[in-house]
Amino acid sequence: MNDLLGISHFSDYVKPSQIIADLKAKDKVHAVEELLDVLAKQKLIRNKKLLLTRLIDRENLDSTALGEGIAVPHARVETGGDIAIAVGRSEPGIDFDAIDKKKIHLIILIVWNPSLPGLFNHLFAGLAQFLRKSGFRDRLFASHDKTELYNVLSEIELRLPQEDKIVSRASLLKKLQEIEWKKEKAPKAQLKTLQAQAALIREELDHALLGRFDKLMERYGFAVAELDDGVCQGCNINVSTRMSSAIEGSNDIYICENCGKYLIAAKKKKK
Repeated sequence: MNDLLGISHFSDYVKPSQIIADLKAKDKVHAVEELLDVLAKQKLIRNKKLLLTRLIDRENLDSTALGEGIAVPHARVETGGDIAIAVGRSEPGIDFDAIDKKKIHLIILIVWNPSLPGLFNHLFAGLAQFLRKSGFRDRLFASHDKTELYNVLSEIELRLPQEDKIVSRASLLKKLQEIEWKKEKAPKAQLKTLQAQAALIREELDHALLGRFDKLMERYGFAVAELDDGVCQGCNINVSTRMSSAIEGSNDIYICENCGKYLIAAKKKKK
């Protein structure tokens, strides 16, 4: 396993045998199952049925589609090793409930060990940097075979995110806050479902992030605030121009420099 504090490449975590250049699946459930079959064949996972259930539950909670034709389904469970990755490409595309309504042509499935809470952040930081580039995505989609696809993926360099920028989906942390609010008033019949949803999110997020989240929730009743026109809605104070620019249009999580709450971009107002 590479030192997570250093620099590594995506190819350190995936081999050509873990890539499917032409997925047969027509929907996301069968696509995830097809990729899990690859990992099972390579003996990188132990319990395919458990993983399939966990991954689909995670998808139903909040789609892992990044948009622009790419999805990164993932789960933090015991893999038998440190990490297991499979990559699949679909030329016709698969519906993944993407926010931009576009079909998914590249699926990067990641399963990692609970004892390594920072590993997904490390991978996702590097992936996001490359996958947001249209030229790089086009090369992935246009790859002729498994070998070419692997070679393009091998160019992805992985680095740990900066300390003030926690790489995980902002919508996921905000959803956890909403679930915690609902749990306080939920009837007994709904409480079990809400607890299961919260557990799924908590398994994915780092202990340090959750520890801060829980302390903020206990002290203030909320931990995640939106940034609206440069103003933190948690303390009603302007943040720095630099931070405001970084957060605008981002799906990353930041920390307000004034009140210490997690700060995310506000939803765009309908015209």
